[in-house]
Parts: sequence; C-alpha cells; structure tokens
Amino acid sequence: MRYLYVLIILLATIVSTVRGDVYRDYIDTYGAMAVEQQELHGIPASITLAQGLLESAAGRSTLATRGNNHFGIKCHNTWSGDTMLRSDDNPDDCFRVYRNAAESFNDHSLFLLKKRYASLFELDPLDYAGWARGLKKCGYATDPNYASRLITIIERYALYLFDSEGGRSAEENAQFIQATLAASHPVRRSRRLHYVIAAPGDSYASIARELKMDTKKLMSYNDVHRDHKIKDWEEVWLEPKHEEAPEGVERVTIGEGESMHSISQRYGMRLSTIKGLNPKVRDRAGTVLRLR
Repeated sequence: MRYLYVLIILLATIVSTVRGDVYRDYIDTYGAMAVEQQELHGIPASITLAQGLLESAAGRSTLATRGNNHFGIKCHNTWSGDTMLRSDDNPDDCFRVYRNAAESFNDHSLFLLKKRYASLFELDPLDYAGWARGLKKCGYATDPNYASRLITIIERYALYLFDSEGGRSAEENAQFIQATLAASHPVRRSRRLHYVIAAPGDSYASIARELKMDTKKLMSYNDVHRDHKIKDWEEVWLEPKHEEAPEGVERVTIGEGESMHSISQRYGMRLSTIKGLNPKVRDRAGTVLRLR
C-alpha cells in the first residue's frame, strides 16, 4: 500500500518535469484513484487509467465534463440514476451520469465484476496486455482495435508502473518513464494489414520520418491529402486499406467526435468505398453508415 502511493507521488513529480499535456495531467489527477480501485477490486490500475484516458479523451469528452462518466458506461436496464443521450454505437445511446469522478471510477470497477468479465480475473494483474485483449474479447467495446489502443496508451505513459508491487528504485522508475515517453511506435497488425497508433501531437510527416517512409505515400494509404495533426490514438495504416468491411460488420454509427474518415481508419476500410456506399448521408454524429 505505502509503496504504491509513494510511486504515485514519484510519477507525478517526474511527469511534471516533462513537457505537459492533458494526458499526463489526467494521470496526475486520477492515478491514485485507479490504484485505490485496484486495491479494492483487483483491476489493474494501468487498465483503469488507460480506459479512462481513451474513453473520456483525457477528461475532455462531453460525457466526462457534463456527466462525470469517464468510461463510456451505458445505462443498461440496471441503472436508476441520471442519464445523458449521446450518439455511439447507435444514435442517442443512453449513458450513465455520476455526481463526481470517484463514483464513475467505482462504478467502472463494479461493472467489470459482472459475470461477463469473470475470465479477466484469472489473469495476472500485472499482465496489462492480457487484460486489454480480454476486455475486447468479452465485448467491452465494439472497436476492433480497442486492445491495441489501450496497450499503446499504457506503454506510451508507462502506466504499468502503477501496477508494480515493488522492486524498482526511484531512479529505475524515472528511467522507465523517460524511455517510454521517447519510445517509437510499435507496429501492429489487423486484418492482415500493418498499422501504428498515433500518439498526441503526431502528424503523418512525423510518423513517416520515424518509420523511414514517404510522407505522401503514407498519407495516401490513410485517405489524407494534406499533412496535419492526427486524432489521438487513431490508426495510421502503413499499407493500402481494404475495399471491404471486416466480416460481420454491416452498419456502424458515427459517434461523437467521429467522422467517416475515423470510421474508415478504425475498420481499415478505404474512405472512397464508404462514401460510395453512403452517397447521400451527412458526415456527422448519429449518422448510420452502411459498410456493405
């Protein structure tokens, strides 16, 4: 217990010396809360933090700012509290509203204690990658690359240190964090195609330089005509995307903060194909797109 909270203070101190961003501010604010949930319920703090960072856009989403909902948990038939409607998997999906962030973090833990997620608790609590893949397998999110996003965030910000039970010195922890923040983008694979996950501040040019690729070619693979800052944690494909949707995916709703382009990135499907299947629809949240 004492070691974990000393580690939280250490992390906050080290992170504050690095050029700040909203993701590190979020970790500083909610790291101890995630550790507390791990101690109470056995859910890795790194997983809780990564899900909070991703689902709430580091606390900036409408669900988080107006509803204190940091994990995108929907109402379901068991919720009797306040609610909010937002477009997600369907237009006007119902989401839970909490009085504060602490309620959201605790409800997230209780949500994962349901029978549906029982297999997760058979995993080593230090196996963050296994937990990330398990969440996707158990159906926490419909995003096919959900696990890769969580793993990328955990490794980018060294969130696995929040799961540590001891054994590293302060100097070693500092070295781990600095090395992780400077790490390159791991190349992943989905639907037989290679891709990386964009970190905050990335552009197509910066990723092309790192991977020694031609910027214009990389942009063409991702249906982009001008270089720009990439949406945080979005896929960047390293080869041409598919013409067809993944097997079993017929329709998808454009969620809040999404677009046809972000849908095409998520599923590794060419934007021109999606536009061809949906010639008269508006590119805005709540629109249902045909993918076949």
